[in-house]
Amino acid sequence: MDIDQIKTFLAVAAHGSFLEAATQVHVTQSTVSARIQSLEQQFGTRLFVRNRAGASLTHAGERFLRHAKTLLLTYEQARHEVGLPSRFRASLTLGARIALWDSLLPRWIGRLHSRMPDISLNTEIGFEEDLMRRVIAGTMDLALMYNPRQAAGIEVEYLFDETLILVGPDPERRTLDDSYVYINWGPTFFAQHRQAYPELERPAQTANIGWLGLQLILANGGTCFVPERVATSYLEGGCLHRVHGSPSLRLPTYVVYPTVGGRSVVEAALEALRALIAEEQGESAETTD
Repeated sequence: MDIDQIKTFLAVAAHGSFLEAATQVHVTQSTVSARIQSLEQQFGTRLFVRNRAGASLTHAGERFLRHAKTLLLTYEQARHEVGLPSRFRASLTLGARIALWDSLLPRWIGRLHSRMPDISLNTEIGFEEDLMRRVIAGTMDLALMYNPRQAAGIEVEYLFDETLILVGPDPERRTLDDSYVYINWGPTFFAQHRQAYPELERPAQTANIGWLGLQLILANGGTCFVPERVATSYLEGGCLHRVHGSPSLRLPTYVVYPTVGGRSVVEAALEALRALIAEEQGESAETTD
């Protein structure tokens, strides 16, 4: 098994076609077929069902898909770290939900770059499932998220509570209607939301990230729950307003990282993150007072 076989397998799985996969990986269709056949011989089972409609994964292929993604990520990270210029002594791969990259984490990255200029920083956006998989596989050093899961060899550390507020462009709005956009912030948010609005039927609009919900209400009107930290600039600019009488909902935020084989650069990154959060909470308390 080699990395070209892995890339080819993933291309066929993504496009459902040997011909389109050949275009994607810049080889002939016969080369794609040969690589897939070689993989199937190594595993002793069929990975794809071929027919006139294209190629679809068998059950064995579906099981291998997750491993193939991890293998490719591991290879890419190894290639990056081994090929680091001499001015860098190590690299860090950091991931988080997109909302956490709004104002908070860029400040963290700025501090890391200032304090550890000899460290190469790789930053990514993702959802919990992918972020957890990356940390477990060892292809991501630190990941920040709202709804982590426990796993062997993984540390889940609570950081702070995100405050979610209901906002919209209409300062007179008081109720939720079909213009309300329900953002899927995870099970913790769902439970609090249901308790706050027990009579609310299934919303007419949903979004899987806060950024998308914001774009929808800015363009079309309506309301949605977003982190107060994210909404601040919109509120100060007057393009959004907090809905009067609406509740504040809490969303715990965590950082996830391996507990085995700790690296000094990871510990340094964690200390910088904890210090930044402590400072922000201190500033918030002073503002409240």
